Amino acid sequence: MSVFPDGTAPVKAEYLISVDPLPVPDDDAAEGGQGSRSRNGRDTTEANDGGGRNNKKRSKEEKKARQGQNKNRRFAKVRDEQDICFKVAAGILCEFGADCKYNHDLQAYLAAKPPDLRLPTVDRLLDAGVEDAADSQPTLCPIFEEFGECKYGFKCRYLSAHIQKSSSENGGTESLSLVVDEEKKACAAISAKEVNYIGGETQKLLRTKKYPFPVTDAYLLELQEAGKREQEIEKERKRVKEEETEKAEAGDDTVVVAEPEQSLDSAAKVQERTAMDVTSAPQADLDTPDVPMRFSEKNRLDWKGKTYLAPLTTVGNLPFRRLCISYGVDITCGEMGLSTSFLSGSKEEWSLVRRHPSERTFGVQIAGNKPNTLVPTAEVLARECGSQGGIDFVDVNCGCPIDLVFKTGSGSALLDAPGKLGKALIGMNKALGSIPVTLKLRTGVKDGRNTAEKLMTRAVGGGGESGWGVGCITLHGRTRQQRYTKLADWEYIRQCVDAVRAREADEDLPPIPIFGNGDCFSSHDYHSAVERYHVDGVMVGRGALIKPWIFTEIKERREWDISSRERLEGIRRLAEFGLSHFGSDTSGINTTRRYLCEALSFQYRYVPIGLLEVLPAKINDRAPRFRGRDELENLLASPNSADWVKLSEMFLGPAPEAFVFVPKHKSNAYESQG
Repeated sequence: MSVFPDGTAPVKAEYLISVDPLPVPDDDAAEGGQGSRSRNGRDTTEANDGGGRNNKKRSKEEKKARQGQNKNRRFAKVRDEQDICFKVAAGILCEFGADCKYNHDLQAYLAAKPPDLRLPTVDRLLDAGVEDAADSQPTLCPIFEEFGECKYGFKCRYLSAHIQKSSSENGGTESLSLVVDEEKKACAAISAKEVNYIGGETQKLLRTKKYPFPVTDAYLLELQEAGKREQEIEKERKRVKEEETEKAEAGDDTVVVAEPEQSLDSAAKVQERTAMDVTSAPQADLDTPDVPMRFSEKNRLDWKGKTYLAPLTTVGNLPFRRLCISYGVDITCGEMGLSTSFLSGSKEEWSLVRRHPSERTFGVQIAGNKPNTLVPTAEVLARECGSQGGIDFVDVNCGCPIDLVFKTGSGSALLDAPGKLGKALIGMNKALGSIPVTLKLRTGVKDGRNTAEKLMTRAVGGGGESGWGVGCITLHGRTRQQRYTKLADWEYIRQCVDAVRAREADEDLPPIPIFGNGDCFSSHDYHSAVERYHVDGVMVGRGALIKPWIFTEIKERREWDISSRERLEGIRRLAEFGLSHFGSDTSGINTTRRYLCEALSFQYRYVPIGLLEVLPAKINDRAPRFRGRDELENLLASPNSADWVKLSEMFLGPAPEAFVFVPKHKSNAYESQG
């Protein structure tokens, strides 16, 4: 057995090039939000804007504000050189006619349009090569194959798969028409159509702050009145204390207890506690049933033993979730969305709630810093998406560690604001009706000051003084300060689970599912955590980014020595799902390419277990320099982003000259050399 430095993956001698580990990817930086500029601060897709801002030296404060948030990434949309009106492209009459600002000359557009692409099978690709596979593969449009029609029409880069040519009777120019498969279209309406779209009218109401929030308004009024009562009670206490102090200073040892004030105090306390109960009905609740939803009537989450894909920023989009579903995951959750952006009608934020029918259990994760934003977000989600069965749960993010979120009081900042968090959760329960509220949190904010146990024991139960009404809790075994510098603290996770179970037993509360999170990278890790740390399951995050097939391993209780051909099939499937979601026109193809490269920026870190001396593999082990069992395995293990683009070109055609990819991790960026 070879001798490796601590924390290095033990690769067998016959595959080892050097024991020196490769550079460590920065997972902390990768958690940051995406921005609009490259890492060096220059605009990567356009020339200077003419205002000179790119040459302006930033102040020290500006530089500090931009650190650690991935604000320097820019991804411009790649479009056709000669564009065309979308309605004309779809074969529909444009109501603007000659006044339309877009081109209506279909023949000229088609003449300038690049040739159709092919989406070859892996077998044909590996047996015939990229160019030969493209030439011999029949044209298939992923959207047409799934939906029976392609809404991108003549703009589709797989156009020949759904176009019909017919010659005119007088021998003139042949006419072109788009093909529709009515049978596929009817089936797709039931089994393939994404849900959770909101209309333009709803977005306009949100943007103009005219959207009605009857449940939220009533609940915030309750909080306001409760706050006034609290102030009055505190004022009365101070008055009584001052009177007692004055009497004591005057030498009068007799303390007279004012009966009316004491009675007022008790009555107000009872009223305050009653007003905060989740089962109480808001007076102004006009859009909810006559009988308010009780906590005991909420949908119960039976998740014991199920696999759960973590909400993942950027990479955890709908196509990636579909890929994980194909590998066997049970529960999926959309990327974290900001409550303020939902309430402003942001088109980008609302796209995060889209759900594919294959997602059997799906939730939306939101981040906010107070009841005023979290409760109305829950209400609009319930009304716009819950009514069509598009959401099974809403998760509140209390774990996001990045500065951009933390400094606003959201994410892991809520760990130090239990009063604010509790009020928000109770209000969300009111607003969501039968849809459960779940909670994802870290062990605490600072190392050595774990606070999750107290929060978790308060979160269970029926609402108000008896609890916050949470339907499921996921605990990531790290503090915000720790980030990924150390292993997750699973002993503390078990301590928290046992504390919650003790409270449930003492108060005869129905048990809720509790998931652990942190460092799960194999079937062994998953099942060991369930058995040793008393959790109902493990939420998988980074492990799924590096090896999405981990869910197959967990389901089948085995370590899968997946071949390079099988891995490439997964990449092809992700490309196909991306085209179905983002579109098969030029813009959609390169959006798909960008997110495919994002996924590959994690998957290259996988070391095939057939190359390892010791199993199971550990997620924090650094890979030494090694060679794979074939050339494709070498390509899949490349840390060079140009190779990730090369992999995308196998299924999406050549990258255009304008395409630029800047990965989240500190590896080299790709810029087309055309």
